[in-house]
Amino acid sequence: MVCTRLAAVALAVLTAVDASLALGTTCSTPLGGGTAAAGAPYWLQSLAQRGTSPFNSGYQVRRNVKDFGAKGDGVTDDTGAINAAMSSGGRCGFPTGCDQSSLSPAVVYFPSGSYKISTPIIMYWYTVMIGDARNPPTILAASNFSGIALIDVDPYLAGGAQWYVNQNNFYRSLRNFVVDLTPLPISSGVNGLHWQVSQATSISNLRIEMSRDASTNQVGMYMENGSGGYMGDITINGGKTGLNLGNQQFTVRNVTVNNAQTAILVNWSWVWLFYRIVITKCTVGFRLNTGSTTLAQTTGASIIADTTFTNVVTAIQTTTNQPSTYASGFVLDNVVFSGVTNGVADQSNNVALSGGSKTVAQWLQGSVYTGTNSAFNYTRNTVAAVTKPSVLLEGGRFISRPRPQYETYDVSQFVSVKALGAKGDGSTDDTAILKSIFSQYAGCKIIFFDAGIYKISSTITIPAGTQVIGEAWSTIMGFGSAFSNSASPQVVVRVGDAGTTGRTEITDMLFTTQGPAAGAIVVEWNVHDPSGQQGVAGAWDTVIRIGGARGTNLQNAQCPKGSNNLSACSAAFLGLHLTRQSSAYLEGLWVWTADHDIDGDPQITIFSGRGILSESQGPVWLVGTGSEHNVLVQYNIANAANHFLGVIQTESPSWQPVPAPPAPFSINAAYQDPTSFSTPGNAWGLQVKNSSNILIYGAGLYSFFNNYVADICVSPATCQNAIANIDTGSSNVVILGLSTVGVTNLLNVNNNAVINQSANRVGTQATVIKWTT
Repeated sequence: MVCTRLAAVALAVLTAVDASLALGTTCSTPLGGGTAAAGAPYWLQSLAQRGTSPFNSGYQVRRNVKDFGAKGDGVTDDTGAINAAMSSGGRCGFPTGCDQSSLSPAVVYFPSGSYKISTPIIMYWYTVMIGDARNPPTILAASNFSGIALIDVDPYLAGGAQWYVNQNNFYRSLRNFVVDLTPLPISSGVNGLHWQVSQATSISNLRIEMSRDASTNQVGMYMENGSGGYMGDITINGGKTGLNLGNQQFTVRNVTVNNAQTAILVNWSWVWLFYRIVITKCTVGFRLNTGSTTLAQTTGASIIADTTFTNVVTAIQTTTNQPSTYASGFVLDNVVFSGVTNGVADQSNNVALSGGSKTVAQWLQGSVYTGTNSAFNYTRNTVAAVTKPSVLLEGGRFISRPRPQYETYDVSQFVSVKALGAKGDGSTDDTAILKSIFSQYAGCKIIFFDAGIYKISSTITIPAGTQVIGEAWSTIMGFGSAFSNSASPQVVVRVGDAGTTGRTEITDMLFTTQGPAAGAIVVEWNVHDPSGQQGVAGAWDTVIRIGGARGTNLQNAQCPKGSNNLSACSAAFLGLHLTRQSSAYLEGLWVWTADHDIDGDPQITIFSGRGILSESQGPVWLVGTGSEHNVLVQYNIANAANHFLGVIQTESPSWQPVPAPPAPFSINAAYQDPTSFSTPGNAWGLQVKNSSNILIYGAGLYSFFNNYVADICVSPATCQNAIANIDTGSSNVVILGLSTVGVTNLLNVNNNAVINQSANRVGTQATVIKWTT
């Protein structure tokens, strides 16, 4: 079972204590392993409810489905009770005339049991759906179930409209469940999940059970649209199709599919990464809908890495045969075949790569470029493998770390910041009390941030070796004069002091500012993994959201579209800074400077200088991350080394080039700022400067608007001239799957255009399958 394997990994990491840590003043010994008694429920079930939504008085954030009448006995129809738990409090959805809001977050908890349902569970906007991680509950389809899926995040209405705008369907997290479709007739085409989502979404520790009958129509997941996203640690047994997917971009990690007819079907994409996938006893491993044109969107780039196929007829099946023409691309990277009939073949069994039992270091289909050579080179063959630094690998594969859930820990091993005196009410200055809590409990208690908004007026430090967990993206908000001066930027939240090491875990948190805050470095990351451990200093399901929500003073009322109020609407200096001595495993991180007000809908004009700056010498793993709408640059990798980035996603500011960068900021060499910009005046999506061993497994870099006008951006792709720049001082920089929208040149080297979109247009996007220095 998935949860057992993940718990074992987590326990091994948790019990490896770093002896160098400075513990809190109340601590006599480090945290160590969990002490929960056998048979005890998951700690969250016993933790007192103190979370609030500060601008929604009386609202209940955390709710237990059994408090709403669910039985979980496998016999009673629990549909009504569960959906009451989901919707209680006038939550954001079609019934309340709402399509997005930060005011009604919910953690919906399911104790262990079997919950029979006859129509879909509707997972509203801003919902965290959590099962008992020690003994995951089952969502059980009634034999007469009716609906698109057992769990639905974006219901359809009559006529084809939906509750939410798919590209703005943010803030969902699902974990610790078994979804069981086996009571349904095999003719039923019901899906386990309808998962049409965008950024700040995740799935973890999920098992889907379906019929193994050869004629079954059951599908594990249906995703037809969106702009994601991350999911991982999923096991699927049986079914016609394990995952039926379509989305702009996504990262999928650690998925196992057994005994399905087709394990994974990708209908359309711009760029997707699948890594650490295990497919066993399936007729087809991946079915890729290929043959994109500017008029017909199918798959752009599919990167399949560190993947095993065992007893599979066709590992990769394409819908078209493309021996010499470019129309959809994909990469196989460190893929193992065992008992595979065809490695790569189309639906008519035209075989491009033979099967058998072997390891494929790297094989690809698509356009390949090297250095400054701008000549188009279509390749469908084995190519030179990527040189991968050992510090990024474990057992020859890229590091994979499940989100910490502390399954073996007793509730007594946690402390609540509200129980200790923090207010989290969106108005009180909590700086002093939060500093005190970290000073007292870091390293020996897991620090739980009850739902709320915790305002701080000066830098707080989360010490190395601390475990922090939030509740539906508990928020730390920097405010006041300390963060107002862009000429003297100050850190809001510091993770570890310079030079410190320790197992440091941050989950389910959100970091932001209250404007104006032109001098705010929202998060500075200094901590490094302890010696001999990899990927244990990290953050999961964590968001840096700048503006666009209640309490930020950076909404439509203050910063309406086109207002260009440069002083009042300057929201941050820098989103995230990975310093030179740091290492980091960051999964599902989204650094979003709001382009619209999620508590009011309209587009807004606010200014954040920079998205992510990494000067780390590594190792760094950015797994399913995004950085959007920052003035100068979204991802800036400078004087850095040993990074794995898969997939990165960016959008240029909607208001550029009015004003053009760096306005309203100034170029600051101390933060490795670019000194020139794309015409007509746009931010860089990606800059890599004087860096080595930077492995980018998927990049979606987009420019959708030119001063809020979208028409020119897709056809003929002229919103901005260039979006990514690599300098020749960098070595072993590899990009697999680079897709752009609205951009004339996909890649510049030393600020000179190398790859033009015209030869690489394979849908709405232009896609290059491989570029190397």
